[in-house]
Amino acid sequence: MAHHSRPVVIAERQAWLGGRLVPYTVKRSSRARRVRIEVHDGIGLAVIVPRGCSLAAADEMVAAKAGWVVDKYVRYVEKARSAVAAPLGSGSVVRYLGRDLRLVSCRDSAAGGRVEVKGDELLVWAQEGDEPLGSALEAWYRNQAAAVIKRKVDALAAALSLRYKGLIIRGQRTRWGSCSQKGTLSFNWRLIMAPEPVLDYVVIHEVAHLREMNHTRRFWELVAEWCPSWRENKRWLNDHGAELASMLRGRT
Repeated sequence: MAHHSRPVVIAERQAWLGGRLVPYTVKRSSRARRVRIEVHDGIGLAVIVPRGCSLAAADEMVAAKAGWVVDKYVRYVEKARSAVAAPLGSGSVVRYLGRDLRLVSCRDSAAGGRVEVKGDELLVWAQEGDEPLGSALEAWYRNQAAAVIKRKVDALAAALSLRYKGLIIRGQRTRWGSCSQKGTLSFNWRLIMAPEPVLDYVVIHEVAHLREMNHTRRFWELVAEWCPSWRENKRWLNDHGAELASMLRGRT
């Protein structure tokens, strides 16, 4: 999601919790009002502290939340790090807007790179000698994400009488979307694999930042107005983000 005035790393720490050594990064933020813990899929844990706060306060927070920290670390961090991409080919199951589709590899030198959804199947045409289907599939995902997200952003921005400077589709491992101070919106192409209500939530979150460049009460009220179930959608990303982040990893 959008973060402005990014926190600055001030220390790398570790703690023995629940029978395992858990590393975490301590970051200082001028916008932070209290100590909080963040979890980033496949990357690790970060403790955000306000300006003037000591490292001891970060360590105390980790110790106080030991059970929660271990649970999140195991579920989101270790899970993503240990994810091994299985060979992609006919019969593999892939996702598109929350649907499970069976991948079907088609060979046609004249139609190389073409991808088509047909019922519960995703047909991918690849030329002989091409890389495995991952390259064609990721290109298609990126194009679909660009088209679907732009349509949603344009509709919502118009409804809110807001304007944005540009829209970028990226492949970040730990960020689903962002809004720059200049009004440029960025989205992770892997969102096209998530259920559409989850994708809608991320779009609404970032477009809302065009009006409220913060996470104040007014911001969340605006998000809730357009996405009443935003908490459930955010929870889905927390629970399944590692799966999306590992999709096609190492294949393209």
